Amino acid sequence: MAARKVRKAVFPVGGLGTRFLPATKAMPKEMLPVVDKPLIQYAVEEARDAGIEEFIFVTGRGKEAIEDHFDHSAELQNALLSRGKNDLWALIKDIPLGPGRIAYTRQPEPLGLGHAVWCARALINGEPFAVLLADDLILSDQPCLKQMIEAYEDLGGSMVAVMDVPKEHTSRYGILDPVSDDGRLVQVRGVVEKPKPAMAPSNLAIIGRYILDPQVLTHLERQDRGAGGEIQLTDALADVIDEQPFHGLRFEGRRFDCGDKVGFLEANIAFALDRDDMSDAVRRILASYTA
Repeated sequence: MAARKVRKAVFPVGGLGTRFLPATKAMPKEMLPVVDKPLIQYAVEEARDAGIEEFIFVTGRGKEAIEDHFDHSAELQNALLSRGKNDLWALIKDIPLGPGRIAYTRQPEPLGLGHAVWCARALINGEPFAVLLADDLILSDQPCLKQMIEAYEDLGGSMVAVMDVPKEHTSRYGILDPVSDDGRLVQVRGVVEKPKPAMAPSNLAIIGRYILDPQVLTHLERQDRGAGGEIQLTDALADVIDEQPFHGLRFEGRRFDCGDKVGFLEANIAFALDRDDMSDAVRRILASYTA
């Protein structure tokens, strides 16, 4: 039986962004720009390019800038056109996703990623869905989520994007316990949230891209607290593994941890170097600091 089409994506954006204070005191961390585009726009464009039709944002207090960003700005667009700045107009005209394609729901308090996903349950409405974390920015020829959806269509169940991390870093991630591994697809028998290196079943770490069967929501419904006293999505994933196929996908591309200041700086450099309009200038700047 063919897997059901993934039409919906959830974007958990309710976090406080404390690691980037004071910049995030009045601005959502998801609106921090990498070169000239906010993190959340990269995630939304990745989902759109993967064929996602409905975009669900799980927000919190102070996140109005995200809603405004994905809305039409008639005054700005008209001003750009009237001044002949068609190139700038082209940069913003496609940011809105169209009527009825975006929905917002609130996470009343930050109780963990699992809780944020559970808050979107009514909008998910029993369908398989993707989850994208804007903090995890991926530079790749083919969008990471598109790679996942193509693999998921043959496998069904649930799927996570994974990468190999140093053994000493396993306590930072959800870690897979693999059954088999062909170098790209990993069949999974267990998931452990942030294990100590000595207890980690592998060094295959989950990063912020998921395709989930709605069955995971029934496990999140229990509101069980896990690592850090939060409702962990990883714990619910561990519960569904015995009920359905579960795979990890080593994606093509490079992931940047933009929830970390150094990772965010590195992402800006990498994305600037990937652009024809500024790569030469950036290389000259970098050379001047490393000579």
